[in-house]
Amino acid sequence: TMVVATLAESAAEAINANALLTRVGAYYHDIGKMYKPAYFTENQQTATDKSRHAKLKPQMSVLVIKNHVKHGLELAREYKLPKIIQDFIPEHHGTTLISYFYHQVLATSPPDSVREEDFRYPGPKPRSKETAILMIADSVEAVSRTLTEPNEGQIRSTVQKIVNDRFFDGQFDECNLTMADLKKLVDSFS
Repeated sequence: TMVVATLAESAAEAINANALLTRVGAYYHDIGKMYKPAYFTENQQTATDKSRHAKLKPQMSVLVIKNHVKHGLELAREYKLPKIIQDFIPEHHGTTLISYFYHQVLATSPPDSVREEDFRYPGPKPRSKETAILMIADSVEAVSRTLTEPNEGQIRSTVQKIVNDRFFDGQFDECNLTMADLKKLVDSFS
């Protein structure tokens, strides 16, 4: 969370978005993971933790993953976080596809029996530059942990792919990011 917050704040500064709001939103964006922390990669330290999803059907894993948003919003309301901070909780995922489990099901089922929307977060899509920035920062941080020997070119192409994928998936359709903003964000995250 601290790394995501730092990345997001710097990116917000690069496009003159509200950097402090972006940082604070990042601090709270994943509070719902406290209910089942061992089901999320960044919290998996033991072999038992890493095998938790292997014991579940992919559809059940998707429910666990999606529920961190629901639980996060419940906590945010309980502790009376301002609405502007609560927005970061669902919007940082938008309606993105939980692709790992989607592809896992596709590999073992007839394609016409799998509904992609069942493997998407419920949204809403980011409605501000700040929540869109967090969406990118969260993905960049997660993917960067998987790079084995990162170099400048690999990092830049990875960041560009994340931004392109979100753009073509329509995730930025409800916020006011411009193409110029997206270029600056790629530069900042890289």
